[in-house]
Amino acid sequence: MSLSDLRNQLPDYAKDLKLNLDSVLSGPGSPGIDAKQIRVVALACAIASRHAPLVRAIETFAAEQLSPEEISGAKAAAAIMAMNNIYYRATHLIHNDEYGQLRAGLRMNVMGNPGVDKVTFELASLAVSAINGCGACLDSHERTLRQHDVSAQGVQSALKIAAVIHAVAVTLEQCAD
Repeated sequence: MSLSDLRNQLPDYAKDLKLNLDSVLSGPGSPGIDAKQIRVVALACAIASRHAPLVRAIETFAAEQLSPEEISGAKAAAAIMAMNNIYYRATHLIHNDEYGQLRAGLRMNVMGNPGVDKVTFELASLAVSAINGCGACLDSHERTLRQHDVSAQGVQSALKIAAVIHAVAVTLEQCAD
């Protein structure tokens, strides 16, 4: 099923989502990031949102401009953040500073060579962290992006993609019931 087909499955009450989906997946609707970054972020967010038909549609959309390695990089960001967001959110939320001082001991080798450039991986990681609600990871990735000269608009664009993709997934899942 194509992205257009899925968008057309959104109910009338979700018309804003249809409009926003088109907007955030186009260059003008996502200032501060390029077309490849938009597609990497969108795919990582679709995976994090856990709606298989949307993942397939976004992956097809992404593959129009991304190499297999870049597709893998988007998947890597979603996978590693699925783990890190749980761990770091928990250690941040537990009101015992001792956990923050302990070595995580979790393998994160993919971060050294994820299949996309550092900035794109960070944008995808930030967006997935927003979906997963990890404030510690959001702070860390935003700080890294700003150190790499990504504008506030670029960060905002990644967050808008996360918000819209997640809302579309939730709405489509509800409609499937």
